[in-house]
Amino acid sequence: MAKQIPFVNYLVLGDQPHLEANECVKCGARFFDRRNACASCFSTDGFSKVPVPTEGEVRAFSIVTFAAPGVQVPFVSAIVNCGGTSVRGTIVNIPPDPEHVKLGMKVRLALVPVGTDDEGTEAINYGFEPA
Repeated sequence: MAKQIPFVNYLVLGDQPHLEANECVKCGARFFDRRNACASCFSTDGFSKVPVPTEGEVRAFSIVTFAAPGVQVPFVSAIVNCGGTSVRGTIVNIPPDPEHVKLGMKVRLALVPVGTDDEGTEAINYGFEPA
């Protein structure tokens, strides 16, 4: 099997792939990027790493039809509620149209290969697919 690396630093690969958020130790707000202070309560007490549930519900979506050169369109960009954590991602393995994608649709984390380098290392991103 080729070596795999996560495309984003908050994707954890392995036997049980999942996303990992930074949770404010004071108020519990969650963020995927690195923070010096909480954007919710302004605390500088720090953050702890917490796993994000791998199943969720589509809260909002948009069917993207125009993108940068080389990006295949159309695709579905969505906000998914994963156990109270808001996650932005692409809905994959479904036709990108309003007959198939619905608000409230149940989805689960899916791994998406995005490329391989000259040494054979494969970059893996995440998306969501119908549950």
